[in-house]
Amino acid sequence: MEKHEEVLVALRQIIRAIDLHSRQLSKASGLTGPQLLLMQAINEHGDITMRKLAQATNMSQATATTIIDRLEQKQLVRRERSQTDKRKVHAVLTDEGRAKLKTAPRPLQESFIQQFQALEAWEQNLLLSSVQRISSMMNANDLDVAPLLQVGSLIQEEKY
Repeated sequence: MEKHEEVLVALRQIIRAIDLHSRQLSKASGLTGPQLLLMQAINEHGDITMRKLAQATNMSQATATTIIDRLEQKQLVRRERSQTDKRKVHAVLTDEGRAKLKTAPRPLQESFIQQFQALEAWEQNLLLSSVQRISSMMNANDLDVAPLLQVGSLIQEEKY
């Protein structure tokens, strides 16, 4: 197999691993990766505004709001108006949301982050530059994406 074929096979393996984990997450918890990410951020930060939630998860505010709408429909999250500034709305986990979060599988990126951080700095830099170069070669380096390992089209993201 030629080198370019080996790179393409490795990329397909990565995409497949992400897809399988996303399906497992959905089947086990009924949540998508972005939904789980937002719920974790709410849990970590406590009462948090939509703007700060979007920033904390590197999502656009519109995407985060759409995902919160879905979580609210599932009664996992609720919105509460700030007591100090009525213009602000906070996202809060419900009791059901906290229970769901405790039993949900961990996102794939958590395992990746642990293993990546265990590498020497030179190897982290080598991997980063290599992946950035691949992103550039695929004309993808200007796409605005969150650091979340989730497959699906941009149209599907709006459904989260």
